[in-house]
Amino acid sequence: MNLIYKKLIDFGLSPLFAEYLSIALMILFIVILCLIANFITKKIVIRFITHIVNNNKYTWDNVLLEKKVFHKLSHIVPAIIIYHFAEAFTYQALIEKGAITYIIIVVLSLIGSLLNAVHDIYQTFEISKVQPIKGYIQVVKIIVYVLGIILVIANLIGENPLIILSGLGALSAVLLLVFKDSLLGLVAGIQLTSNDMVRVGDWIEMPKYGADGDVIDLSLNTVKVQNFDKTITTIPSYALISDSFKNWRGMQVTGGRRIKRSIFIDTTSIAFCSEEKIKELRNIHYLTDYIDTRQQEITDYNIKHRIDTSNQVNGRALTNVGLFRMYINNYLKNHPGIHKNMTTMVRQLAPSELGLPIEIYAFSNDINWAVYESIQADIFDHLFAVASEFDLRLFQNPTGNDFKAMSPIQLNKHENELD
Repeated sequence: MNLIYKKLIDFGLSPLFAEYLSIALMILFIVILCLIANFITKKIVIRFITHIVNNNKYTWDNVLLEKKVFHKLSHIVPAIIIYHFAEAFTYQALIEKGAITYIIIVVLSLIGSLLNAVHDIYQTFEISKVQPIKGYIQVVKIIVYVLGIILVIANLIGENPLIILSGLGALSAVLLLVFKDSLLGLVAGIQLTSNDMVRVGDWIEMPKYGADGDVIDLSLNTVKVQNFDKTITTIPSYALISDSFKNWRGMQVTGGRRIKRSIFIDTTSIAFCSEEKIKELRNIHYLTDYIDTRQQEITDYNIKHRIDTSNQVNGRALTNVGLFRMYINNYLKNHPGIHKNMTTMVRQLAPSELGLPIEIYAFSNDINWAVYESIQADIFDHLFAVASEFDLRLFQNPTGNDFKAMSPIQLNKHENELD
């Protein structure tokens, strides 16, 4: 700038005017130089880099381009130019501090974009579903930003950053309080990923927080769950460690979804089967082989033990509820919607005031919710309809229609029994 000042004095300008004009010309020169440098970096260098990225076989560098990592690098060049020419001005120290502060901020932004790019690149690998790193990326960002703020403060006050760092020891309690959730989230994130407790895409159920759906995001502080009604529930990461939750991943991995439901039999309809009833039920395909085999076993047993079969109470005999239970078992084994390699069981539970529960315990071979419900409904539609073939009545509490169908004498008798 002294050279410009001397030239202006040689042209006969006053010293004061020459000083101001030289400063203005110097600023104009720096601005033009910065614009040229910015033009070269963005229009030539960045385009060249973009051309190379778009024409190679790698995909990870495309992510760097999308996150504008290379574009942010171009902002450093004008700041370096300003820093270089700061000595030409009276306020050199202030300009240099401003330029360095700007460079630090750009570098912080650059590191943030780079970390985002690393996360996006990592998500293209299958391992990202098992070991998410979003929480770790956020921790690194916090550390980088804190160090960046320290560098900015140290630059502005002209002190060594180590002095500021040493002073943070006294503020550790405050920092622990401020970053409590982040620290708890970090510990929880490490435990969740190391123990493989939850992944993105898992169906989890946590009634305490009203969560029942798929995990769509795992971050340092929160876990986002998209419920089946499409609402989003946000759960603190450490809550998954401190509280219990249900993860349905096992069901999704095995490919079978459990059916566990009972039908209730009116116990007054349970009886031994007559010969005519056995012949009638023998025509049911799922019972033919069983009745033949079972009848032979019963006959041999009764003959061997010289049992008087004139009374069905003696010895062994077939019951309608037993045949119904065996029919359900064979029906499930032949149902196309039931998983053949997983547990299939039909069992009696303890009788109650609702009757005798016959529980169906099986697994559908499709875990899709709508298909699963359809398979389950199809099975019980059939069982409700077929129960009467075995002379069995399904229990349900009497309704208004039941009372209307009763004669006055029966109704009075029923009221007396209630009294």
